[in-house]
Amino acid sequence: MNGIGASRHLTQDAPHDEQHEEHAALAHDAPQDRGTGVLPALASALARELVRRAEEEQLLMRQAQRNRTPGLRRRILDCRKDNAEALKAIVRRHAWPTADLVGAEASTAALMILLHAPDLDFQLSCRDLIAQATADGRCPALHHAYIADHCAVELGQPQYYGTRIDPSTFRPYPTRCPDTLDERRRDVGLAPLEEQMRMLRHGA
Repeated sequence: MNGIGASRHLTQDAPHDEQHEEHAALAHDAPQDRGTGVLPALASALARELVRRAEEEQLLMRQAQRNRTPGLRRRILDCRKDNAEALKAIVRRHAWPTADLVGAEASTAALMILLHAPDLDFQLSCRDLIAQATADGRCPALHHAYIADHCAVELGQPQYYGTRIDPSTFRPYPTRCPDTLDERRRDVGLAPLEEQMRMLRHGA
């Protein structure tokens, strides 16, 4: 991604200082009113707010990598809570902020905020919104893969795509039907798991 994410953030377990795989950011164009019922000026304001909030957390996370302190940890937790509340307000008024509403960069920022939200019920409800938006062609399948895996792991269930990594073993949390895992990953635009793990181990 560009300013709102490091290249590995969405492949490892982000919500609890782990990480997830993150896809490259798409072009950041000014959002247009494409049948969403939201005026372009409002859509642009929503996009700026989502990107700003995601960038703020990314900055705090980079600082924490250099200097882990209780105070900084608290700031990250507070930031994630505030970001989640802001995203909830957006979702209540406008449903999930898809790329056709706020642009690709801001929609990805919304996903990052969601993955870090300290509210599983909210994550589950957004997972369903993202699933529908994906089926409608308004959201990348990759976004649904990330949130589906996140929710599955939080519920103690096998994940679908292997995008969440256990930081204690540096291996994916359990996945369902491992024999067909790479097929599912390919279908949503992810590299084979072992290839991705090699990249992560070498800091790619």
